[in-house]
Amino acid sequence: MAVSSQTKRRFALATALRGLLMLLAGIYAVIWPAETLTVLVLFGGALLVIDGVLGLWSLTFGGGKSGNYWFDVVANAASLILGILILISPFLATIFTVTFMATLVGLAALFVGIMQIVVVVRERETYARIWPVVLSGLSYVLLGLLFLLFPLLSATIGVIIGGVLLIFFSIGLFGWAWRLYQASKAA
Repeated sequence: MAVSSQTKRRFALATALRGLLMLLAGIYAVIWPAETLTVLVLFGGALLVIDGVLGLWSLTFGGGKSGNYWFDVVANAASLILGILILISPFLATIFTVTFMATLVGLAALFVGIMQIVVVVRERETYARIWPVVLSGLSYVLLGLLFLLFPLLSATIGVIIGGVLLIFFSIGLFGWAWRLYQASKAA
């Protein structure tokens, strides 16, 4: 099935719009990382409210009953309540949510780093050089400690890195949109 030049132009426009939105989000994340964290938490709170409301509606009116009816009611009500609490106090929710997630990442990195070091030291006879793996394990341990000791700073730096990646990805989308546009002119 051949695609018309008009459809290719629409694809190009949609791709360019995606790139523009990605570029704006990346710039926002780089310039205002703390506010970006708050916005992300607010979006999460809104999603929890929507999920809780739709889940309770489904259980009540939509015939969405399962074998775990009361578990589903409690889970959806908890989702709704948590979403409302996040939307009421986004600053506190941001601190608690980001701190919790950073702590999980820190503990995971710490665990991976320690396990790498223990395994390579225990099985050092099978390795030609153990120092690269020990260095990798130490970097994981340091990253884990950084996330555990400075969770908000680590999350803020992560948002900045994510913003830079969004900017790079937007450039790729602009290039793709340009190629789609050129293909629409050739057709």
